[in-house]
Amino acid sequence: MCTEDCNSSHDLQLVQSSSVRLNVSMAITQIFMWPLIYINILMLLTFSRKRAFRTETRYILFAHTLIVDVTFLVLTDFVVILSYSYILMPMPFCIPVCMLMETLTTTTPLTITAMCVERYVAICMPLRHSAISTVSRTLTVIFIIWIISSLKSFVDLFILVTTGSKEYLSQLTMCHYEIMMPENWHRFMRGVIYIVNFLIVLLVELFCYIMIVISARAASVDKKSATKGLRTISLHMLQLSLCTTEIICPYIEEIIMERYIQIYLPIRFFNFIMFNVIARAVSPLVYGLRDEKLYATLLYYVRCRHNHISSESRVVNAKQ
Repeated sequence: MCTEDCNSSHDLQLVQSSSVRLNVSMAITQIFMWPLIYINILMLLTFSRKRAFRTETRYILFAHTLIVDVTFLVLTDFVVILSYSYILMPMPFCIPVCMLMETLTTTTPLTITAMCVERYVAICMPLRHSAISTVSRTLTVIFIIWIISSLKSFVDLFILVTTGSKEYLSQLTMCHYEIMMPENWHRFMRGVIYIVNFLIVLLVELFCYIMIVISARAASVDKKSATKGLRTISLHMLQLSLCTTEIICPYIEEIIMERYIQIYLPIRFFNFIMFNVIARAVSPLVYGLRDEKLYATLLYYVRCRHNHISSESRVVNAKQ
């Protein structure tokens, strides 16, 4: 794994990178980042304005995903700006930021799994769906997801505080989660835990997918609803794959940095755009643009505001 000398070499590469490359990379990052943040916030506002959305499980989970994605993207953009500006921050400042980002990273696949289970219940057990998928239970599931997601970060913090030296904890550093795992065995255990979590989540989603396929062949199940549910879970599995790739990217980048340092920065930037930013665009696609009720409501508010502005302009022009 990457040692202290390796990290120093990594920082040196960032400093020696041409200013043109850094400026272009920063511009591309903002071009991808902020439109996605705007779309997510717009959908959150749409969710908050209609009471019917706040009483359905799938929309509550979708809104939770949007909140997680917006928070993650804003924090990521903040860390990216610090990185490209080569601004070192105190370790006590970086640790909470890294812990929150790690928690958000883990929260996303768990929420996706909960959304897949909700679709499985809605399609395969339609008569029991209203009794199982209640608002209180959904909020409880979200609370449990946050507990599970944050547990690992607090364990890593406990290990760091008990094993790290005072000099290490008081130094200036770049904000990335690897600063909480200076030991190779700790990073290895992190990778093992990620693989186990991915396999569990993947098995749950495959189970939901197979059960919906079986139910789709039954005469008592709505074919259109089952087909749409299969497509939804397929997109969820795509997002799960992107999120999982995002988790293993640091390990791939360390290997590239040690052996092919000349292509490290382009690979790192591609991984960031593809698996950190674009992966967050799948959630709005799954429920925001494909869901008829949410999409219609979104268009309604956008068009009403536009028409309101247009009518005010016509009144002003008439008075002139």
